[in-house]
Amino acid sequence: MKFVVLLGDGMSDRPMEALGGLTPLMAAHTPNLDRMVREGIGGWTLNTPAGHYPGSDIANLGVLGYDVTKSYTGRSPLEAAAMGVELGENDVAFRCNLVTLAEGFTVMSDFSAEHISTAEAGRIVATLNERLGSEQFRFYTGVSYRHLLVWRGGGDRITAKPPHDISDRPIAGALPSGPDAGPILDLMRASWNFLADHPVNQERVAAGKKPANAIWLWGHGRKPSLLPFRDRFGRRGGMISAVDLMRGIASHIGFDVIHVPGATGWIDTDYEGKARGCLEGLRERDLMFVHVESPDEAGHAGRLDYKLKAIEDFDARLVGPVLDALARQGPFRALALPDHPTPLVTKTHDPGPVPFAMCGEGIVPDANERYDERLLQTASVTFDPGTLLMPHFLGI
Repeated sequence: MKFVVLLGDGMSDRPMEALGGLTPLMAAHTPNLDRMVREGIGGWTLNTPAGHYPGSDIANLGVLGYDVTKSYTGRSPLEAAAMGVELGENDVAFRCNLVTLAEGFTVMSDFSAEHISTAEAGRIVATLNERLGSEQFRFYTGVSYRHLLVWRGGGDRITAKPPHDISDRPIAGALPSGPDAGPILDLMRASWNFLADHPVNQERVAAGKKPANAIWLWGHGRKPSLLPFRDRFGRRGGMISAVDLMRGIASHIGFDVIHVPGATGWIDTDYEGKARGCLEGLRERDLMFVHVESPDEAGHAGRLDYKLKAIEDFDARLVGPVLDALARQGPFRALALPDHPTPLVTKTHDPGPVPFAMCGEGIVPDANERYDERLLQTASVTFDPGTLLMPHFLGI
């Protein structure tokens, strides 16, 4: 039997006045997600353990069945693995966002520098290495605004807040702190002295775009040790995602990473390419995990129009085609869900439960008929902790 997980990052939300008290999932046209619930079950799962930040790293590891209270070291080491950066035992990796700071570098105007392109970002990262790189510190280019800093022999007694948690707010009080934070703060502040005048940013400002005039360092950690998924669950898996975090998780748990050239992590991502890659990946694998970043990014941007589009594209261009193809090919099980909510009103992650839809071989239908947050009240199948969802899905 084949297994497919279709994850719409941050899809879940809160009721909104602009939608007459509905959530974006309730308001969006999602016939294929509804079909999964009608033909199978709808439930909810709590993927973020109490006391942990509801990051996509923690929540997706929970969906995959990994207890982060035992195996988690930090977000950036996972991204380092996706980028082919080998960490030593004494190294600390940091996510390096290219951001836009406004009002004299005091306000987080845009945590993504208006989704700067990877080509533009690569030129900036090269300059960061020229100006700030050393035997201790090395920057690595990732995708769009998401990059990596490795501190060789560094310290990790640092508290660092994600930049998307302070959108449009002052950065005072959110800057890295703790006994080892000094060198990291020095790097961030040093970037203010020259990035605004970088040729890339001069070009962006001339074109009416926001400049990537600062770096923001967060999500730090040391090299993790995660048991391979195949050893835990007896299934060979593959991962499709546009973001280094998910590819890094895949690398650490022994999933094959399948690249889709048109996958961007934004609303223009190639859903059809991801659907094809999923189905092709199942030829040699038992399970495919397809991650879609766009609903989460829309939530961080506070864009209701983008979030509705991301949800409807996820349903029509990924969920529907994959389900139709699987139905023609033999026994299967499919699971669709977010990792965590990303409410538009807060522009950041929420640690609460999320609805899921599960259908396929051996799944006995329940009474639910629609896929949205109403499942948080009507579901008879629930998972707290969320690590219990994966073994249930696999029938283990």
